[in-house]
Amino acid sequence: MADRSRARALAEMAVARGEPVAWFETLYREAAAGRAFVPWADLVPNPHLVDWLDAHPPHEGRALDIGAGLGDNAEELARRGFSVVAFDVSATAVAQARARFPRSPATYAVADLLAPPQEWERAFDLVVETYTLQVLPPAARAAAIESLRRLVAPGGALLLIARGREPDDPEGSMPWPLTCAEVEGIATSHLVLVGFEDFLDTENPPVRRFRATFRASARRVSV
Repeated sequence: MADRSRARALAEMAVARGEPVAWFETLYREAAAGRAFVPWADLVPNPHLVDWLDAHPPHEGRALDIGAGLGDNAEELARRGFSVVAFDVSATAVAQARARFPRSPATYAVADLLAPPQEWERAFDLVVETYTLQVLPPAARAAAIESLRRLVAPGGALLLIARGREPDDPEGSMPWPLTCAEVEGIATSHLVLVGFEDFLDTENPPVRRFRATFRASARRVSV
């Protein structure tokens, strides 16, 4: 099992300061110097994303990879045929992704999901959120969900992959699993939940995961 002790300590300190995303840059910078470990940086595409892509062709249009980290999911999306924009709040992570994939067709950018660039609004046919909401505390998570809704183009899709828990389970420490109600609450009258999977992965021990697909209205609306 990945050692999350340093990541959890950094997250706790950042949340206490009221800076819920500040710790990501610190973690990636320390990891680059060999002083820490990024527990989700597996250096391969997320298998639950790969399975979803296998089941949902064709792969075309613009895709946005949220919390791109070291770039593996973004590269998989590009390999499948999407025009990809991938971003992370950590400048160190983005620099490492660019260094790992110097000939990538994907565009890597430093950005914050809590305040994404205005030109990204309604701009992406597929928005991929993999393990990002689960590393944000509740207040920041609500703001992030508002951003997610605004990134999906008319007729586009939002894919969410996260740890799951029951409402009466302990919230735990970072990562903070989502409940079914939290996932279902992402939907609006113009962003409809069209697929929901609740499953155990193949880790040892197995981890409960949610994989949800939302589809945006084909007409441009305000939320």
